[in-house]
Amino acid sequence: MQSLTIQTLFITIFLFTFPTSFASPPTIENVFAQCLSDFKPSNPKSPIQNFIFTQQSPKFLTTLNNYVRNLRYFNTTTRKPTAIVTAADVTHIQATITCAKKLSLQLRIRSGGHDYDGLSYSSPIDFVILDMFNLRSIKIDSKLDTAWVQAGATLGEIYYGVANKSNDLRGFPAGVCPGLGAGGHFSGGGYGNMMRKYGLSIDNIIDAKIIDAKGRVLDRSSMGEDLFWALRGGGAASFCVVLAWKIKLVPTPEKVTVFNAETVGNRGSVNTTELVAKWQEIADKIDNDLFIRLTLGASKKTVKASFMGMFLGNSAKLLEIMNVNFPELGLKQTECVEMKWIESVLFWLSIPPGTAPTTMMLNRIPQKLIYLKRKSDYVQKPISRTGLESIFKVLLENENVTMAWNPYGGKMNEIPSSETAFPHRAGNMFKIQYAANWFVAGEEVANDCLSQTERVFEAMSPYVSKNPREAFLNYRDIDIGKNMNSTYEEGKVYGMKYFKNNFERLVKVKSRVDPDNFFRYEQSIPVLSSH
Repeated sequence: MQSLTIQTLFITIFLFTFPTSFASPPTIENVFAQCLSDFKPSNPKSPIQNFIFTQQSPKFLTTLNNYVRNLRYFNTTTRKPTAIVTAADVTHIQATITCAKKLSLQLRIRSGGHDYDGLSYSSPIDFVILDMFNLRSIKIDSKLDTAWVQAGATLGEIYYGVANKSNDLRGFPAGVCPGLGAGGHFSGGGYGNMMRKYGLSIDNIIDAKIIDAKGRVLDRSSMGEDLFWALRGGGAASFCVVLAWKIKLVPTPEKVTVFNAETVGNRGSVNTTELVAKWQEIADKIDNDLFIRLTLGASKKTVKASFMGMFLGNSAKLLEIMNVNFPELGLKQTECVEMKWIESVLFWLSIPPGTAPTTMMLNRIPQKLIYLKRKSDYVQKPISRTGLESIFKVLLENENVTMAWNPYGGKMNEIPSSETAFPHRAGNMFKIQYAANWFVAGEEVANDCLSQTERVFEAMSPYVSKNPREAFLNYRDIDIGKNMNSTYEEGKVYGMKYFKNNFERLVKVKSRVDPDNFFRYEQSIPVLSSH
């Protein structure tokens, strides 16, 4: 009995004396979480521990998937982040940057938008997500017609807040999807149905607050004009974390007029080929208050064209303009709906007129998720009727793919391509978005839809911009090149498509403000090789 007691005592002493002999080494996520915990927040009521979600956290997957907008990345095989930090304080961002650098973890920044190819929440190497959705305050100065909007605010929240503060007579030129986050949407350019009148979102941004790779909080004055230039259209995630944007609001009339004139085969006595040919003639040259998007697709072996428009004015004036410039469409008064600008946001989502905007504008979770692929192009010369018929034939053979043709012209022609990092200005008639959606899981279905998209994209090559074949940054398309190391030569492959002649200047800015290339992803701006 005595020997057993001595033996037990010896084992107990041994275990307490040599605990490291048997303890498991700390995981990278535990070390990262501990590193974050060493930072004291500026607001003691928001300790960072409450905003860290590691893979062991019960709410980790929910937090991750809340802002996944493409079901292709909503699965068990996509690499998961080491941790997610849902920052609610500036110090949370600073801590995340510091600790990610210290542990050589890649940082992905997410503000809630489409992110078609999932680059803000997936990576081939160990990474953490800095999720900005808690930072979404909107402070409007109605006297100056300006507002500070944090990066995690959605367009719906911004539009709703602006309309309420300005008696519906102010708006902001940005996207038609209320769920887009301001952080990424603005920094990639931010286009919408008022761009022919007011330009892009970035053309109406007058200041920004950012956090750089050293953890410094900077504004336009302290960051310098070169970096402020790069943030507007160059993709901020290559340079820093955007905390907030200062935007200049624009006037909107008491009523706008919207319409959606559809045609299957013919509209009246005019066939689809003639209508599309005429649209090309007038869409980028018509009154700057009028934006007409053309959507093309095929169903049941028939090509369908949809002419969806918004006019910043009443229906009488719209019909007067249309009857002179586009009589072939035969737009009728009964097809025109007058409404407040804030209500028109819902119209572009195919929500019936009269629906109260509150719920739809402020809802951050989509009603339905889909599998999808998107690509982009720019058209600089009219496509011939023979060319259009060839395109229709390709659409009929690939019915899963639709194209949205978005007209340029107007204000877009007036702003030099070097004014901001966004280069696609004068000389472009319209931009194309290729879209394929599918609703069933499975590799076979996915491969078929992806192949159809590629076939349509390839068939369009004779009709679109060349050398380079231009692309829109906010429709990030991993097919056009990727480069995790961001070497200059590899980065130039996609960089010239997204930024054209602005690419070289972006590289110089990147090399100066982030020489260690901390802020990087598959299609980020590279640093010069000398760095």
